[in-house]
Amino acid sequence: MLFVTVQARTRCLMRNIELKARLLDLEHGVEICEALGALAQGDIHQIDTYFGVERGRLKLREADPGHTELIYYERADTVGPKGCDYLLYPVDGGIKEFLGAALGIVAHVDKVRTLYLWKNVRIHLDRVAGLGDFIEFEAVLDGAHDDEDGQAKLDYLLAQFGITAEQHVACSYLDLSLNHD
Repeated sequence: MLFVTVQARTRCLMRNIELKARLLDLEHGVEICEALGALAQGDIHQIDTYFGVERGRLKLREADPGHTELIYYERADTVGPKGCDYLLYPVDGGIKEFLGAALGIVAHVDKVRTLYLWKNVRIHLDRVAGLGDFIEFEAVLDGAHDDEDGQAKLDYLLAQFGITAEQHVACSYLDLSLNHD
């Protein structure tokens, strides 16, 4: 299960190649995932609380089903596939009040994520409250998969899903929510 895998890889810097785009038809996205043979992992309700930090982004993710974890990441806000360096750390949900007092809460993002796994790529079909439907690809990199491999897989998936350049989103859900209000 994904949650066990994530917990086992905490406290070390990880990297993926990722892309976010607006999804025009969520049900069609599910059909393509199934046609690709991607493994369905189910729906996860996630609430991400973003805190004020000087660089990168820091969020507390509360997942049901799942667990609560701090996620720190640095990623360029550019259109198209890009590298993202991140850290995951499992925590108790009670840390939200502490971090909010120390760093300030910037925003909350509430979404339902339908998760698929294809090769070393996580495919997220996200329904984000107040923002709409999105698709995210995250090619997880390790000793067997480098930036070039991740880029090639995302290019393939973009073609399979028929995602156009106009659908690409450069920024995070945090930025979209702040600009939406």
